[in-house]
Amino acid sequence: MINVSPRAWFAGAVAASALLLTSCTSDSGDGEATDPQSSPPSVSESQDAARAQEKKLTDQAQAALAAVQVGKLLEAGAERVTDGIHTEPTLSQGKTYKLNLVCVGRGSAHVTFTPADTGSKVEVPCDQSVVQQRITAHKLPVRIDVEGVKGSTGVIAWEIDRI
Repeated sequence: MINVSPRAWFAGAVAASALLLTSCTSDSGDGEATDPQSSPPSVSESQDAARAQEKKLTDQAQAALAAVQVGKLLEAGAERVTDGIHTEPTLSQGKTYKLNLVCVGRGSAHVTFTPADTGSKVEVPCDQSVVQQRITAHKLPVRIDVEGVKGSTGVIAWEIDRI
């Protein structure tokens, strides 16, 4: 006979009860709910799922950038497409840099520079492809803005490398 402490037995009984309750109330997969009193996911469950999805997209975008990094990393970040990127990186006047961007999600985003002669306006599709552009800091400060096109979702990751 196996000697089991009462505390361990109780913990096992609770776990078994939870498993049985879960299996008895789970969806049968035929499109009909088995419990008419069931409720939609709670706000915290929805927020947790959204955070997990955002982390997954961020990891994918950052991995794509890591594969193309050239030179010494100067500055980098990742933002939701809906928030956009608005940065004034610390650049040296007259120096040339490489801006790498990748968007993972749906839709696209537009990149603009101030002053405008820093780099060309470019569209970044949210299809995991990396968009690269050489930028030159002719006049300081330089501002880089990336705005998502209406309806676009996902994550944009970016980095500026010294070349």
